[in-house]
Amino acid sequence: MMVENEEQLDVQLADLSLKKDNYEGESFRLHMVTWNVATADPPDDVTSLLHLSSPKSPDLYVIGLQEVYSGPLRIVSDIVFDDPWSQLFMSTLAPRNYVKVSSMRMQGLLLLFFSKLEHVPFIRDIQATYTRTGIFGYWGNKGGVSIRLSFYGHMLCFLNCHLAAHMKYASERVDEFEYIMNTQTFDCKKAPQIVDHRLLFWFGDLNFRIEDHGMHFVRSCINKETYNLLWSKDQLTMMKKKEQMLQEFDEGPLDFQPTYKFDLNSDTYDSRLYKTWFGFNGKKRKPAWTDRILWRLRPKVSLPDEQDENKVELDAKTLKQLEEDEEYPLKIRQDLYTSNMEYSISDHKPVVGIFTLELRKMYKTPLVRLQPEGDWSADIDAMVVYSPLQPFPSSTWDWIGLYKVGFSSVLDYITYTWVKDDEVAFNEEVIQVYVSKEEIPVRGGECVLCYYSNTLQCIIGISEPFMVLESKVAIEEGVLPERINGLDRTVANDEFWK
Repeated sequence: MMVENEEQLDVQLADLSLKKDNYEGESFRLHMVTWNVATADPPDDVTSLLHLSSPKSPDLYVIGLQEVYSGPLRIVSDIVFDDPWSQLFMSTLAPRNYVKVSSMRMQGLLLLFFSKLEHVPFIRDIQATYTRTGIFGYWGNKGGVSIRLSFYGHMLCFLNCHLAAHMKYASERVDEFEYIMNTQTFDCKKAPQIVDHRLLFWFGDLNFRIEDHGMHFVRSCINKETYNLLWSKDQLTMMKKKEQMLQEFDEGPLDFQPTYKFDLNSDTYDSRLYKTWFGFNGKKRKPAWTDRILWRLRPKVSLPDEQDENKVELDAKTLKQLEEDEEYPLKIRQDLYTSNMEYSISDHKPVVGIFTLELRKMYKTPLVRLQPEGDWSADIDAMVVYSPLQPFPSSTWDWIGLYKVGFSSVLDYITYTWVKDDEVAFNEEVIQVYVSKEEIPVRGGECVLCYYSNTLQCIIGISEPFMVLESKVAIEEGVLPERINGLDRTVANDEFWK
């Protein structure tokens, strides 16, 4: 598809301008965390880190950790169970109606994406991947993990990196970042590479240091909170001036004290003496802003110069991107960028970034509407009714899960039923699916139903909450839940039902 003359182009741009004038955007709050946890076990409480006491609750949480403990035994256990850090964030956020939509782990790098339940059916095209850069690219102690997805149709990507350490490797850090950006690809025509996404967040322990200034001057500036005197010698700031790729990224002002390196369990910057070869003492680590959060809005398509007499040529992809930028604008504002000094289990302090995303939804209805039919209890077989609201690639591997209200992830179901195998009746508008009473918890409780699309690899419909009634038969017979089935043994032990 080519636009062959300026008159055609003017008509299309006028149409886009009219759509833009009718633009109605909605705001979404994004809470991001990056933290090098230095192999420490999780703290007991992350209320402060997640700002759970704030009157404004985020729509999305994105948490990137580095140096999560990855010893051989822990790696084996983490294959079977969620790692302790994931468990902590899931158990903290699930009661507040947040669901872990996706996660990615590469040895010590961990990336978690949480969403409010109401947004989950509108988060699609979810993919996650990783890139190793440590020790010739074979060892996963350094590199990047990413999660990409569409949020109400807008393509977002989150890239959590841990780059090469030490003062002298600033250029190597940039090379590693560019390598990660160029090599990570996704099975998506709209955004096959990281740079194709509408909005990209790049964060993590990027390991950039403060050059030239001596230890005394740096610590003096920190004590006086004159951080601006250090900015010009921050390596990332310096590298942005000469690296074009970095110039496309924005970052809020570093109006917080450097987050590295601290003595453990204290707010004191590095005070230990390091033993080097032949018994000499090494230098203390100079404070630095190693832990960062940056973002990049995809550059807008530049239009041909009006004075250019040559034929105007816009390919189909470019024109489609132009239409999307105009019809569905996406704006971002950073509301907070700071460190959290409360946590002392690591030699790094966590960094928090809070953003407001303003966008126009590309779709407002889920792909599937579903609900329970009649009363549900373990005394009688149950029925789910669902209706496709839009065409989607259905599969024999699609399933409907029964979840308790406050579930933590897609896999946190009480039970599930295969959509095609247990289908009992359908017409063009309504389909009924059977659920055996043997699979329904006898103690009951407040639940939701979720339709999971195997092809799309995500939840595409969620029912309204409903009550599963307590089994009358079990009460009358005095049968304990533990003696009925393994499912109820799990449910009965959960605090949710008490």
